Amino acid sequence: MNIHFTASDTSDAQAALKRLIHLYGHCPIDQAEIIVALGGDGFMLESMHTFMSRELPIYGMNKGTIGFLLNNYKEEGLIERLQAGEITNLHPLKMTAVDMHGKKFEALAINEVSLLRESRQTAKIQISIDGHVKVEELTCDGVLVATPAGSTAYNYSAHGPILPVNAGALALTPISAFRPRRWRGAILPREAKIELRVLESKKRPVSAVADAVEIRDVSTVVIEEQRKTTLHLLFDPEHNLERRILDEQFIL
Repeated sequence: MNIHFTASDTSDAQAALKRLIHLYGHCPIDQAEIIVALGGDGFMLESMHTFMSRELPIYGMNKGTIGFLLNNYKEEGLIERLQAGEITNLHPLKMTAVDMHGKKFEALAINEVSLLRESRQTAKIQISIDGHVKVEELTCDGVLVATPAGSTAYNYSAHGPILPVNAGALALTPISAFRPRRWRGAILPREAKIELRVLESKKRPVSAVADAVEIRDVSTVVIEEQRKTTLHLLFDPEHNLERRILDEQFIL
């Protein structure tokens, strides 16, 4: 099996990289059948972005802290684990943002797209779904759209719902909403086209963040699932992503 190894800059991950290359060899990315990423969730997310166009399976091993998107680190029997692994297919979100000067930006997000206030003043955001205004004016610190894979991250911290991987849904979650007080967000079909329009954008500036890409002073942001791009994550059968997300709903 042709394996391309990649690792975060931490000393622990780099030491593991050397040991695994010694045991299993290392293949250039152009000849690889699979990618093994060593690090934490942040590095795994970075690796998914880096190799997104390759459409190769990525098998992460935890050399970080939480390791939600990763398998347990173990040097022995790696080939057997890779052969027995179960694939989870994910689609990123496509963010199309226009700033106050009319400049257009595009970025992909695996976890979520977030709109966040830039100043001491709350943001005012209008929310439209498939061309229909659903919230005329959301006064808030921000709002986010999360994929199922990202629903346990920032979305969950903002009291959004956890979404099973195969639910075919996206989470639309307000961040510290002031008005309307009783609106707690929505679960949307994955085909939904979400438009977030910043009201009073000069007085109340807002940035848009797609994973690690930030665009300042946005006026409108359109978010939709990028179906033509597929990420293939490989997990040990006893610890796959779908089961992890399900288990997260029962942690007391």
